[in-house]
Parts: sequence; structure tokens; C-alpha cells
Amino acid sequence: MRPLVDLTRSMTKRTKPLAAAVATLVIGIAAPAVSAETQRGERSITCVNKASGTTWQIKVDYDHGTVDTNPASISDSEIAWRDANDGWLYTLDLKSGKLTVILASSMGGNTYLHRCLLDH
Repeated sequence: MRPLVDLTRSMTKRTKPLAAAVATLVIGIAAPAVSAETQRGERSITCVNKASGTTWQIKVDYDHGTVDTNPASISDSEIAWRDANDGWLYTLDLKSGKLTVILASSMGGNTYLHRCLLDH
């Protein structure tokens, strides 16, 4: 029969890697939740038509999940919404500032690329 001290040491050696794995998993799950929580309130973003130089602003409301009062899908990496007035689809890449606009039509539609100025 093994002495109690040896048995306790053996169990400790086995549970340390398990505890480390559980801690890593908890941190991995909590990190995205924390970063998503930092996006609160409203934010105005200036966008630029690369061809003409025309600028305009969009208003993102993180608390209500809207862009210019249109329902939006907001994540850490992008914001996507459909404009209720014209039906155009917008996708803003929050890393690069690339704004893709898709106009659907019976003739196949068009895609436009713009740039938004993100002050990270």
C-alpha cells in the first residue's frame, strides 16, 4: 500500500495540467465577451467615396444594434446592415475600414467599395 503522502503528490501532479487547461479555456471564452462589452454607446464614422472624394457619416449605436437607425449585425470584426430607404446592403470591415456596398437590381446589381476612417 502506498503512503498517503505519495498518493497526495501523485494526485497533485495529475491535477495541475488539468487546472491549467481549464484556466486557459475559461480565459479563451471570457476574452471575446470582454472585448464585445467595450463597444458601448454611439459612434460617428466618416466614410469616403474613393472615386469622387465625397464624404458622409454613419452613426453606429452599439447599445441598440443599429447604423443610422437601421438594424445591424455588429461584431468585433465587422458591421453589416441594410438601408431601409434604398435596400442597399452595407458591410464595414472594422480592421481595414473597407466599406462594401451592394446594390441589388433586376440587371444584376452593382458593388461599390468605399473607405471609412476608423480611429482605433
